[in-house]
Amino acid sequence: MSDKMNPIPFSNLSTWIISEFANKKSIFGIGSEKFHFINGNCKYKIFGEDLDTPIGPAAGPHTQLTQNIISAYLAGGRFFELKTVQQLDELEIAKPCIDATDEGYNVEWSQELKLDQSYDEYLKAWILLHLIKELFTPKKNTRGFIFNMSVGYTLEGIQSERMNRFIDELKDASTNELFSNYKSTLKKILDDNYKLLFDTFKLNPDSFNELLTSIENISPNVSNSVTLSTMHGCPPHEIEAIAKYLIAEKNLHTYIKLNPTLIGYDFVKNTLHQLGYNYINLSRSSF
Repeated sequence: MSDKMNPIPFSNLSTWIISEFANKKSIFGIGSEKFHFINGNCKYKIFGEDLDTPIGPAAGPHTQLTQNIISAYLAGGRFFELKTVQQLDELEIAKPCIDATDEGYNVEWSQELKLDQSYDEYLKAWILLHLIKELFTPKKNTRGFIFNMSVGYTLEGIQSERMNRFIDELKDASTNELFSNYKSTLKKILDDNYKLLFDTFKLNPDSFNELLTSIENISPNVSNSVTLSTMHGCPPHEIEAIAKYLIAEKNLHTYIKLNPTLIGYDFVKNTLHQLGYNYINLSRSSF
């Protein structure tokens, strides 16, 4: 298996989803009997949005690629903490970044994709999840899923021009030409596959036009929330400054993911030893 992630073009993913389901009743190898959809009213609300289920994948390599986000959605995930991004996106790091054969060892600063690639993957997933929602629950009024961006690890990095653009264009993707390009591409692919869609989903001309309209009306507001990752020695005053910036300047609902080092050397060491991991040697200076 390669240690490089190679994103798949939007048109390929769109055609793949339609053709695989039509021929095999599966998407990315996940059989339709494992799909989880809710047709009724959403039971949960957060950040002013409706949420079908209060579960979903946490940030990690698995939430970098479009097809992984879609796979999580098909299995019932509706809250997506997207892979943490940072200004430094061209680091050479040993892979995998986490070796979790028992306890997990995390190599710092892991980021497999460049910042623009990450944005592209999240935007592709956003649009294709709307397609899947419309194909399988066409009468459902609310979207039912939420994208939560994740950023790190310094205030200077988060305030940089590239990171600032990343955040702003997830808040409002209409400023990025990829948003309109992908919607146009998807509508053309749907039009080219009308017979297949009719046979598979029983889309008559009226329902097909409704599908095209729903694609055109996809909200450009991909995310209005953020999780701040405080890993890699981010000091308390820096965490506070970043949180203030994300809340006051970027107007984002903000989570702070606390690093275990913030709870102190003695507590972490005693907890690990009580759990049987007394062979793990910690350095007090890390805390």
